[in-house]
Amino acid sequence: MLILSCPSKLQLLEGILRKSLPQTLSVHGAVMHINRGNPAEHEVLVDSWPNFKAVLTRPRREVATDDSDFFTNMYAAFYHDHDVYQTILQDTDAVKWAQSFRIHGHQDGIYEASRDAAAAKQVQISPSSFFTYLHPDPNKMRMHQLDPSLRLSTLNSSHVDLLDETWAYGGSEHSRGYLATLVRSFPSRCILDSSGRLISWSLCDPFGALAHGYTLPEYRGRGYLSIINQALVKYLHASGFPIYGNVALDNVRMQNLNEHWGQQRLAALCHIIIHTPKSSAVS
Repeated sequence: MLILSCPSKLQLLEGILRKSLPQTLSVHGAVMHINRGNPAEHEVLVDSWPNFKAVLTRPRREVATDDSDFFTNMYAAFYHDHDVYQTILQDTDAVKWAQSFRIHGHQDGIYEASRDAAAAKQVQISPSSFFTYLHPDPNKMRMHQLDPSLRLSTLNSSHVDLLDETWAYGGSEHSRGYLATLVRSFPSRCILDSSGRLISWSLCDPFGALAHGYTLPEYRGRGYLSIINQALVKYLHASGFPIYGNVALDNVRMQNLNEHWGQQRLAALCHIIIHTPKSSAVS
């Protein structure tokens, strides 16, 4: 395995991955962030260069210090050759198997490789699949106007508790820390009411996806999330990011919203696999 640290090689990799969208969405988004300040402090591994057959992004070792924090210990994968990816996952030190971690990818073989490697390593896995929605032309997104009594803003540290309370995967020290990092280091937009209360929000995650979109229940049905995404998409699109998001298979409301925004559902699912050493797993 090679760690790509040369800026020119990382820029070249970004362009190569862009040609293989949408299969490369997660890895491409991670590389884009790395090339734009690296707010998540990730790094890129390839089996060879320049004719690579597999790519893996991961947090730098000095960042991934908590073996139980699979929110921080996040990887993204893409391969041209599944056998090469399987070997990287199972037979090299690219992944720290003593940790709990998660891998994101838009190829079915991502799950298969984790399943086989986890069996060999005696590690438990918890796989989830999501619909991925990609906007074909963000310049054609419908425009919405905000009520003058409300204010469009960005999230700050005072909002983290509410984000964690309302997130389906929240409620832990690790989830709160992850959200705090997103708020501090990644693009976000939100709507505040006349008293400054947070009522709706959305963020960009370390893989370049729109994430954590939420409106307080009493404020739903007023198009606030559409206004927020309109502003966030404009910023991300101007920075060169593909506009996409992953939606849970049972979240019909968010699926309908994505279709309303003009997003197109991809045929391939996004796979997120959480890996947990059996000694750390909760029975």
